[in-house]
Amino acid sequence: MTGVDPLPAVLAKSPTRRNPTGETLTTHLEATLHAANILARRVGTLACLPQAMASRFWRLAAWAALTHDAGKIAAGFQHMLTHSDARWPNRHEVLSLGFLTHLLEPGDLAWVAVPVATHHRPLFGDGAKVSLQQRYIRLDPARLHEELGHIPAADATALVDWLRSTAARHHLPLCPDPGTVTPQALVADAHRILHQILREWRDADPVDGLAAVLLQGALTASDHISSAVSSVHAHLHTRQPLDHTYPPALRARLTGKGHALFPHQEHAARTSTHMILTAATGFGKTEAALLWSTTNIEHIRSSTQGEPRVFYVLPYLASINAMATRLSSEIGSPDLVGVSHSRAASHHLGASLADRDDIGDTTRIWAARKAVGRAHATRLFRELVRVGTPYQLLRAALAGPVHSGILLDSASSVFILDELHAYDPKRLGFILAAARMWEQLGGRIAVLSATLPTALACLLADTLHTPISTVRATTQSRPRHILHASHETLTDAATLARISEKVSSGQAVLVVANNVRDAIDLYDQLCPEVEARWGAGSAHLLHSRFKRCDRDEIEKTLLRRWKTGTPHHPGLLVATQCVEVSLDLDFDALHTSAAPLEALLQRFGRVNRVGARPPATVTVHAPTWRTRNNALFADGVYDHGAVDPAWTIIRSHDGTPVDDDTTQTWLDAVYATPWGQQWRTDVTIQQRRFATSFLTFDDPFTDRSELEDLFDEMFDGTEAILQADEAEYGRRLSTAPDAAGKLWADDLLVPLPWYGGRLGTWSKALGVRVIDGDYTSRSGLRAIHHRGAHLYQPGEII
Repeated sequence: MTGVDPLPAVLAKSPTRRNPTGETLTTHLEATLHAANILARRVGTLACLPQAMASRFWRLAAWAALTHDAGKIAAGFQHMLTHSDARWPNRHEVLSLGFLTHLLEPGDLAWVAVPVATHHRPLFGDGAKVSLQQRYIRLDPARLHEELGHIPAADATALVDWLRSTAARHHLPLCPDPGTVTPQALVADAHRILHQILREWRDADPVDGLAAVLLQGALTASDHISSAVSSVHAHLHTRQPLDHTYPPALRARLTGKGHALFPHQEHAARTSTHMILTAATGFGKTEAALLWSTTNIEHIRSSTQGEPRVFYVLPYLASINAMATRLSSEIGSPDLVGVSHSRAASHHLGASLADRDDIGDTTRIWAARKAVGRAHATRLFRELVRVGTPYQLLRAALAGPVHSGILLDSASSVFILDELHAYDPKRLGFILAAARMWEQLGGRIAVLSATLPTALACLLADTLHTPISTVRATTQSRPRHILHASHETLTDAATLARISEKVSSGQAVLVVANNVRDAIDLYDQLCPEVEARWGAGSAHLLHSRFKRCDRDEIEKTLLRRWKTGTPHHPGLLVATQCVEVSLDLDFDALHTSAAPLEALLQRFGRVNRVGARPPATVTVHAPTWRTRNNALFADGVYDHGAVDPAWTIIRSHDGTPVDDDTTQTWLDAVYATPWGQQWRTDVTIQQRRFATSFLTFDDPFTDRSELEDLFDEMFDGTEAILQADEAEYGRRLSTAPDAAGKLWADDLLVPLPWYGGRLGTWSKALGVRVIDGDYTSRSGLRAIHHRGAHLYQPGEII
């Protein structure tokens, strides 16, 4: 801020330990305006809006940023900031509306009023947060003035003068000076404007509704960014690292190793439309996607004059963390890649401690504080390249003060959707609906997969309005796998004998079970013999029910022993579906339970990963059909309708090589069954429901907070600690009584499905769910005890 602050005693933020004098109102308003200007340069012109609105959008956003907290001038609000026990039961943003008439022309005022009024509370609704309609609809101007309390006239006049002079310095067009500022007139104007927007926004034109929500997002994002400006990680990146320098750098790197780009990678680099890319595991999908991204970033940049964001979307947390590491290496700096999921701070903590040996409490807390800062910065849209779950982007559909910034940030961006087939029909329908919205917002979309059924490609084509280019890898000169179908189940004694024989002969063998119970049983039976033959650490178990700290160690050990491209060590890995993604592992042979065909093909991809060896045997075993809710499931996990046609195909091709053309034919045959037809119907219904319920923007300011639990349930599951870890969890919390201490403590959490939370108790003192479970660092969670009974069945969770 330039010049002397005319209101040095009027605060926007309370005093804190870091800032004992607090933050003055004028400092905060100008910082928010500065953040809005940075966002304007990053996002650029919003082509999704009518030209008249697009041309003035960022001017309106700047006005909203400059005026949004003007109502904090009220004496009651100021008293609350400096007295921790005081409460002011009103909304400062309502009073902020009154200042607009002293600044803006009527045409601009009508638009700026909406984000100013709604940057903390919804206009309508009866959720946990009282809406502005509920709180103020019955008050006349006199009663509203009484409710808001004393408004210092001199401070109000000084603030209007400062707002007008600041707007002039930033070249914002002003209305003629209306003259004297009085508290009574401010409140009367606030009352009039509030009632005007309550009338106008109950049933909005969808195009206007989208513009208003994007304005709300511009304000809320600017407000949060300005509030975090003191953090070392808070400053927004303003230059996309995936620019024109990436393709020649990649080519030079490959040339130095005696390689060149694959034809499908060159094709992707030339593609400036939406894209579907299919390539076998190990044949450069990631690099192809990044090459495609650089081309489309340049196209979007030239039309918007902004800096497009890149969102790399994956279905599993483990695969997201691995991809973040991969992209950091490709781009050249981990600081340029954001990780966007509910446990992002844990990823940053693990990365910062990965190569350190001197890890004591002090080091961990230091690293945890740094990791918390990185995760918070990503939530504030810091990085221009981000890896995350679709959940984080889908939350934009909830709009409102918390999530509308996500919608704005996703405009004019590049989206890479990896392994799209992995989602169930409801989640997939939601993602497809969002993809249409991303396209409407000016985005480009690429779908990557080793195994993409034609039915899904058709759904994507039906979803998007502009053309989609199909890029298919044709790089394999010979099959990587020979298929074998076994009528014995994975847990049969004869199967165990064959696995043992292969390990004894010096092979690295991967065994994939469909549920945790089977995986643990197999590991218990095979591990002693394997380790007796090849030594301690030659047999491992991996599933999704390990403490974070234990799983991290297991994955590091696996990569040291079986990373693709390194010399192989004999041994055994028994795993569940979690091995299908993320880990860059390579084995000599596979034994797996029958599963949906896409899952099987992903499992095949962990064997002879890059085809450097002669074709390896992949053995698929007959499923055990179990009844659940009057329906059949393979090993209690996978729907009969998805597994049975895959198992039929596997049996009919026993002893044959597996290549890409063959597997595509198999996939399409599965999706041509009645199950596949029902799958398409289910996806389409969910897509339509999500679009009509959330993405029409004809009722954009009604509270949707009650739907947040639904999103949590669909995408995040839950977590708990063991009773045996309660004391250590509490010790870690107390070692650093802030977010860093909780992050360190959360290393002890065990992931559970959403329903698993009911099998424990909530510790109010620790703020975490606690379970009584059987657990070891080598086998993970075996059972949960509840009320003296074994209610938890390991076979029910993946």
